[in-house]
Order: sequence, then C-alpha cells, then structure tokens
Amino acid sequence: MSTQENVYYAKILLFGEYSVIKNSMALTIPYSHFNGELSFLYNDKYTDYDYARQSNKNLYDLLGYLRKTGKKEKLNFSIDIERFARDLEKGLYFESSIPEGYGIGSSGALVAALYEKYITDFHKNQSFSPERMSELKQQMSVLESFYHGTSSGIDPLNALIKKPLLFKGNGEVQVVEINLPTHNPDFGVFLINSGRKGKTSPLVNIFLEKTTQHGKKGIDTEHLNNLTNNAIMSIIEGKNQTFFKSLADLSAYQLEHFSPMIPEGFRTIWKNGLEDGSYYLKLCGSGGGGFILGFTDDFPGIRKIMKKKDIDINPVYVHELSEP
Repeated sequence: MSTQENVYYAKILLFGEYSVIKNSMALTIPYSHFNGELSFLYNDKYTDYDYARQSNKNLYDLLGYLRKTGKKEKLNFSIDIERFARDLEKGLYFESSIPEGYGIGSSGALVAALYEKYITDFHKNQSFSPERMSELKQQMSVLESFYHGTSSGIDPLNALIKKPLLFKGNGEVQVVEINLPTHNPDFGVFLINSGRKGKTSPLVNIFLEKTTQHGKKGIDTEHLNNLTNNAIMSIIEGKNQTFFKSLADLSAYQLEHFSPMIPEGFRTIWKNGLEDGSYYLKLCGSGGGGFILGFTDDFPGIRKIMKKKDIDINPVYVHELSEP
C-alpha cells in the first residue's frame, strides 16, 4: 500500500509561467489528483505493462545520462548510481497518472521520487529552510535537465515538498499559505483540458524572441512581471478585489501577447470570460496544449457552460463543490 511519503504529486504553477524566466515571482501548488510513484514490475502487479516497460527503458536512458554527467563532474551531489542500476535490472519504473506534455510536472514528480530514493545525503525528516530548498531546487534541476535540456528545478521541488511554494525573483524559496477567496461559496479554480500535448522548448524560444521586440508585437517583461507579482501577493495576502483585478489584467495581457501559447480553439472561450467577467483564464505551464488554468466566482455555472461546449474541466479548488 502506498503512503503519502512515497507518492509524488503533479504541480500547478498558479502564476509565473514565462515571466519567471525574467525573474518574476512564481507560485506553485501540489495537485494530488495526478500523482506518481516508483514501483517494480512484478508478475502479480496489475498495471499497463507496455507503459511500465517503456518507463523502465526511459530510466535506463537517464542512468546513462547520469553516468556521463558524473564523469564530467557536473553533479555537485552524491547519487547512488549503482543501486539505481541494480533496481532498474529488477524492473524499476515510474507508475504515474500525470499526463506528459500538459504543463503539470510529470518529469518533476519523477525527479523528486528519484532524488529522495537515490541521493545519499537526503534525509526525509530534515527541515526545509529557504536555503536548503534553494539548494534542492538547484540539484534537482540538474536531474530534470535530462528531460528538458534546461530546468529551473521548480517542478521537482514542488513534488518533493508537497506544499505551496513561493519562488522569489532573487532565488529565494519559501513555503507559503494561500488565501484563496472564500467570500463566495461558488469560487473555484479549475483546469481545462485542451486535449493535446504541448511542447515547451519552441514556445520558450517564441517568448524570448518577443521580449526583444518593441511595440505591440513585443512583450514588456517589466510589465508582465508586475502583473504576475501583483496577482501572487494579492492571493497570498487574501486581498480578493485586488486579486481579481490583477488576474483580469494578466489574462488580458496573455491573450494579447501569448497567442501562440494558447491552444487553437480556446482563444474565443478565453476572450468570452474576459468580456463578461464570469471567469478568467491563463496559461498553465508553457501552453501550446495541455491544460489551461481558470478562476471563477461561479464554478457551478461555468461547469455547466463548459459541459454544453463539450469541454472537459477538472476542479483544482472549490470552496463548496455542488453536484454537477
């Protein structure tokens, strides 16, 4: 039977996608609806064996990467590579319900699981000071870079700590409490499933190119950072009116300047929410597919509207969840 300790959750980046590259704040939460855990292929285990074998194969590729990286002395931490190799021979794989390419940290959960199991100086019961979390973030970014070329380490740290995390622009990390609006029982945070995978690297390149352009085609990173930071601080401080104003401004800015990142077919839905104020959408991760993040003061009503449009939504937080 799995315990909470060895299960690693997906992450939702509430705020900070793209802007965090330009040193804005970022705010993440663990999302337990999707999760994963390290497991072994046994004859009496009921699972998708094709998936498990592919996962095992992918972990062998990671093993090769770690051996090569270790020889180049690029690892500034100690990992028990030989125990990892022996476990792979026994059928180690990552059993996961976290969809890949959906912007909710599938590789981050895997990296967190591997880090906790095979890093020799990691202790489960240690205290996570801001300094220690910054160190963990940097170390896990090395592991996750195998999957993305580069990594901030944000996703695996969120999966490891399993609490809301505030990433400050100066590199500091701290555990925070999020004061979601509770003045309205129908308030909700939700995910819209675009039905397709996204690809991070080409979209990041588009973003970086846009930050060098001027005028309407360009992205003003200072303004984007201010919008992001205002939304984050207002939700942490529980300032409901400020939060929704910041959220509306950020949603409008993303619709105008992040069009390539918004999955095709959802821009009109995005615009409709802005126009009538019934909900606000924003990117969840890099976009291009995967999930879109939504906020509303009328979750039951929005769920009915989306259902009529044959759009699949997943509640992330609902103050009072009524029957569908």
